[in-house]
Amino acid sequence: MPIDRMKRGLAAAVLLASMMALSGCASSIADLGSSDASRPKEASGYLPVHDLPPDRSEQAMPPSEQAKLEGELKAARERQETAAAQNAAAASDVAGANIGAGR
Repeated sequence: MPIDRMKRGLAAAVLLASMMALSGCASSIADLGSSDASRPKEASGYLPVHDLPPDRSEQAMPPSEQAKLEGELKAARERQETAAAQNAAAASDVAGANIGAGR
C-alpha cells in the first residue's frame, strides 16, 4: 500500500508542477490577442539612444567668463595648497616637540 501512496503523491506533484509551468505561459499568451483600446500599449522599455537634443544656438559660456572662472579656480587651488603645506608643517612641528619632550 505505501507504494501506491508514493505513486499518487508523485503524480500529484508532477501535475501541480506542470499546471504552474503552463499558467505562466497563459498570462503572456492572453496579452497577444487582446485589442483593448482602453489599455494603452507601452512603446518600449528602452531609452531612445539615437535621439539627440538639438544643437545650441549660443555658446554655453562666453570666453571672457570662462577665463575669469579658470583664474578663480587656480587661485583657490593655490590657497588650498599653501594651507595644506602650513598644516603639514605645523603638524610636524607638534610631532617634533612631542618627541623632544619625551611624550
